[in-house]
Amino acid sequence: MAKIRLIELGSAAMLAAAMMVPAVAQAASWPEKPVRIVVPFGTGGGTDIQARLLANNLRTITGQNFVVDNRSGAGGLIGAELVVNSDPDGYTILFTTATLAINTTLYSKTLKFDTRNDLVPSTLVSNAPNVLCVHPSVPARSVKDLIAIARKNPGKLNNGVNTPGSTSHLAGEMLAQLAKIKTVIIPYTGGGPAMAGLVTGDVDFLFATGPVAAAALKTGRVRCLAVTTAEKNPSFPDLPAIKAAVPGLEIGNWYAMFFPKGTPPDIVNKLSSIIKQALNDAKIKGFYAREGLEPVGSSPDELRNQLQHDVEKYAKVIKAGKIPLR
Repeated sequence: MAKIRLIELGSAAMLAAAMMVPAVAQAASWPEKPVRIVVPFGTGGGTDIQARLLANNLRTITGQNFVVDNRSGAGGLIGAELVVNSDPDGYTILFTTATLAINTTLYSKTLKFDTRNDLVPSTLVSNAPNVLCVHPSVPARSVKDLIAIARKNPGKLNNGVNTPGSTSHLAGEMLAQLAKIKTVIIPYTGGGPAMAGLVTGDVDFLFATGPVAAAALKTGRVRCLAVTTAEKNPSFPDLPAIKAAVPGLEIGNWYAMFFPKGTPPDIVNKLSSIIKQALNDAKIKGFYAREGLEPVGSSPDELRNQLQHDVEKYAKVIKAGKIPLR
C-alpha cells in the first residue's frame, strides 16, 4: 500500500513538473504574436501618447507588434474590466493611471472586479506631477499665500478640477482638508477644458497635469506655484514640492501596466524588464523630459505596493471629503 502511495506521489510530481514546462517555455519565448495594450481612455491623452510611443519601442526590442486599443469610459474602468476578463496568456495588457486606485473606492458600489486581486501588477512606467496653478488675478506668489487668501475668504475661491475622481480632484480635496480651507470645487470634462477655465478666470486655481501646466506656462497666462510629487520635478525646476507648505500633500499621477489574474509570473517579470529597456531609449527620454514625466520602470512588487498604498490613502480622502460613491 505504501509502495502504491509512493508511486502515486511520484506520478503527481512528474505531472506537475510536466505542466510547468510549457509555461516556462511560453514565458521564455514571449511574445510570439501581437500584444494588445488596452488604454482605458480616449486617443490623444497622456496615457494614449505614452502607450503608442512605448509600443513602437517594444516592437523594436521584441520583434512583435504591440497594438494600442482605446476603450474609454467610467474613469478607466471599462477598459480595466475588459483586461480582467481577457485570457491570462500575456497577450493583453492594461496601461492605466493612478485613477485605478481612486476608482477602487469611488466606484465601489458598481465595480465588477477587485482591482487588487483580479489585476496582476507588472511595472510602474512613469510618474507625472500635478501642478498647482493660479489665475494671474489671484495675488498669490506661493502656496502659503494662496492658503492665507483662502482662509480670509472661506468658500470664495473656485478650485477647478479636471474630472471628478481624477488626481486633480483629489489634490484639491487634500489641499482643503490638510490646510483647513474651504473652496468651491468646479469639475470639468478633462485637463484641457479645466485649464481653459483657469485661463479665462472662471476658476481661481487648478491642479493641472504636468503636460498641460507646461504648455500653459509658456503662454504666460497662468502662474504656477508648486508640484505635488514628493520631490521637485526637473521639468519645473523653479517650483517647490507642495508638501513643504502642506505636509502630507503628495499625489502623483502614475502610469502603470497590469495583466489579468493568472498570467504566468515569468511573463509579468519579462514585461517589467523590457519596459526598463524601453525607458532608456533617447527618444522616450526626450519626450518624458519635455512633458514633465519621470520614467520609473519598477518591479511588479513595487507597483503592487504603490497601488495598495494609494487605494488606502485616497479612500481616506474620499471619506473625509464626503465625495459621493458611485
